Amino acid sequence: MASNAPPPEPPRIAVFAKAPVAGTVKTRLVPLLGHERAARLHAGLVHRALATALAAGASEVQLWCAPDATDAFFAECGRTHGVVLKAQIGNDLGARMAHAFEALLADGRPAILIGSDAPALTAAAIGAAGRALATHDAVFTPAEDGGYALVGLARPAPSLFAGVAWGSATVMAETRVRLAAARLRWHEAPRTWDVDRPEDYERLVREGLLPEVLA
Repeated sequence: MASNAPPPEPPRIAVFAKAPVAGTVKTRLVPLLGHERAARLHAGLVHRALATALAAGASEVQLWCAPDATDAFFAECGRTHGVVLKAQIGNDLGARMAHAFEALLADGRPAILIGSDAPALTAAAIGAAGRALATHDAVFTPAEDGGYALVGLARPAPSLFAGVAWGSATVMAETRVRLAAARLRWHEAPRTWDVDRPEDYERLVREGLLPEVLA
């Protein structure tokens, strides 16, 4: 018998991003690109992440800004993409993610958080992650470097974010241990890759994903 209940509303999507200040972003690419071009690359990747999130059919897209939401670049993003600006709060990435999810999940709707460094992450993949949250507590898109490029939650799970060795090759492995300990049911999508090192930049060019600002 068909249900008359409306389909669940798509999750909110939060995009985490730093202000593109030369010398503070994409620092491992500075020897290859220089400070200014590395910052422009970062800005281009943020715009791409926002466009991808919007194309995924989210109920709302929010841009969570670091160190705060006052940089003119973030205002430009808000105008260009029509997204809500939020300030990241916390002493490390885990604390900032936990704070964001506390706000995102406050009304009981699921939420997805992505970074701005994974240009191969598609709108279709984000949409699939949102659908997985209908039957799972959490969803992840692992990254080839050992971290993850997407995390989605159907309910708060702060234990996933405290005391993690962020930036290491063990982040996803550590997270799996925490998921199991919390008895959460999770789904993992196929791996993707981040843009951090010169070889990642070469791959970005090779796969035709270089932002237009640098093309």
